[in-house]
Amino acid sequence: MGSVVSRHADLEGPVHYLDFGGDGPPLVCVHGLGGSALNWMAVGTRLAAHHHVLALDLRGFGRTPLGAGTRLRENERLLDLFLREVAGWPASLVGNSMGGLLSVRHAAKHPETVRNLVLVDPALPWRRRALNAPIYTFFAALLTPGLGDRALFARMRRLGPERVVATALSIVSADPQRIPDDVVRAHVELERHRLRSPRSQRAFAQASRSLLRALARGADSGIYGQVRAPVLIVHGDSDRLVPVVNSQLIGRLFGWQVEVLPGVGHVPMLEAPDDFVRVVLSWMGTRLGYERENPALAALSGEAPQRNPPCPEGGNPPLAAPPSKARRRNPPSAA
Repeated sequence: MGSVVSRHADLEGPVHYLDFGGDGPPLVCVHGLGGSALNWMAVGTRLAAHHHVLALDLRGFGRTPLGAGTRLRENERLLDLFLREVAGWPASLVGNSMGGLLSVRHAAKHPETVRNLVLVDPALPWRRRALNAPIYTFFAALLTPGLGDRALFARMRRLGPERVVATALSIVSADPQRIPDDVVRAHVELERHRLRSPRSQRAFAQASRSLLRALARGADSGIYGQVRAPVLIVHGDSDRLVPVVNSQLIGRLFGWQVEVLPGVGHVPMLEAPDDFVRVVLSWMGTRLGYERENPALAALSGEAPQRNPPCPEGGNPPLAAPPSKARRRNPPSAA
């Protein structure tokens, strides 16, 4: 495995991302609500075996400043700029939770820029399941602008970075002990940096409200049929935030392949990186083989030249993954 390099690009403001290397076609990882590019550290270098892998920090998250805002529309704009000016396109998008929703929206609106779509426990609105009690309970305190922001920041300052990260991982993981120690330490260090500024909590609250409104309306369900790229959904069956039946239902209705990882929560790339990489690379390999056998499709897979060449800013060592568990394929839907 190669090294990870921290970079910045100017995309209507500074944007931080991690470059995991690789010489293949571009693959861009998009984190979820409250996450960062660090969420992909346990899998990025292994995904780079056949792709050039990049993971960005969305507006207001990680080391990317809040800027104009961190609502869905601002981060949709950021993702489009990142693909066109940094990563090159068409690219494979790998999006977790809210990042999955952003990736689906982008693929529907800009199909020429998306080669493949991997959705990881995606927070996808659906008209039959618009209100999800665990999600709304978890984020209820953030629904009041200003008040929710201040309360969240005060509580996180009292907890400190170690307990903030431990609490978050206990919510998004079925077994937080499976997450590599180096990954946990990196998240604690980032949280220590974020707690120095109340803007990080303002970004989280603003993005939460935007996501919750989208989930409540269920309006995005109309765009799923507009996605032309092949789609794989990877979902942990122990996800307490987004029930696996949501992905099973959507996958069945729109012909998207669904892979369920048993005993895994909301962030499989952190909790079960071995299984995650195996599932994704196997599916990607099948897609690459199909493209080689279909010249017309292969002709569309060229990579656009980079713009705004990034500046290296130091890197992080590759991380070891914990032992994997077995998985099951396409279980019957409980919907």
